[in-house]
Parts: sequence; C-alpha cells; structure tokens
Amino acid sequence: MKLPHTLIQTTIATPLGPLRLAATEHALAGAWFHDQRYAPEPALVASWRPDPHHPVLREAAHQLADHFAARRLAFDLPLDLSFGTPFQTAVWRALCAIPAGHTLSYGELARRLDAPNAVRAVGAAVGRNPLSVVVPCHRVLGARGGLTGYAGGLPRKQALLRLEATGRPAPLPIPMPA
Repeated sequence: MKLPHTLIQTTIATPLGPLRLAATEHALAGAWFHDQRYAPEPALVASWRPDPHHPVLREAAHQLADHFAARRLAFDLPLDLSFGTPFQTAVWRALCAIPAGHTLSYGELARRLDAPNAVRAVGAAVGRNPLSVVVPCHRVLGARGGLTGYAGGLPRKQALLRLEATGRPAPLPIPMPA
C-alpha cells in the first residue's frame, strides 16, 4: 500500500483504543488503531496535516462514535481505496459487501472473488485493510469459524463481532495484550 504524504489526519478516542483517521480532500483513506500491524510508518504520518475539523474526518468520527454506541452498524462514508494494489482493492471492496452481524471464511471470500486458490493472498489483503472497522475485515473468520488474524488484535475483533451480534456497545475498555 502506497499512501501519499498529502493526507489529512486526526486521532479519535474509541472504546477499543485510539484510532487514527486519514483522508484525502474528499474521502476517508485510513483508520488504524494506535498499535495495529501494518499501520503507516511514523515518518509518513508526521507528514500528514492534522485537521480534526475536516468534513470527512468529522463525519467519520461521528459515524464511528455511533457505531461503538450500537446506534449504527453500517457506514455511509466516501472511501478512497485506491492506495492498494488492484487485488487488495478488490478484496477490500468485497469486505464492504459483508453485512453487519454476518461472517464468512477467508476461503469463501476467495471464492466470491473468483480466486478460490488465492486464500492466502486474500488473507494478506484482508490483514492490510487500511480502514479498520469501516471496511469490516473483522467479519472474516478461519475455515472452521475460528477467530484468526486481525491486525488490530483479536480482542478488538471479538469486541467488534460481539457489538454487531448483540447490538450492545463494546465494553469500555476491553483488555488488550501488553
């Protein structure tokens, strides 16, 4: 993933920890937990202009707050997924089609992309999803329904799935590994 130096950013508090949001002028381009794997390098983030009042970032923060309060399960935000490879972008778009409260396996996601032999590549693309929570990579499970892989950590994945399954807010705060 090749993110530009021209993004606009802010960090918001969530029940699952701080979440950095990044946007182009017109669309949300990133949402990463502070300790998430595959987050942008600090030097790149330092080049992004902070602006918590940017309209896209403000709306994303509002919708995420509603999501964590169980008032919203689907997001209605302009997204810029163009910073991934064509395959990654296809995977991320496919993730957006998984309804809240539903899950599927990496294998099923690969089949939906007409790439049944690319399960590992699908898994790698899911793991590098730049829009945590908003592009619901947490809805993808292992072949037998097990919680496998989540760049933000399995406790966050569990909390997000529980929120969607029960309609109750995630506990504040969830325990995170040290």
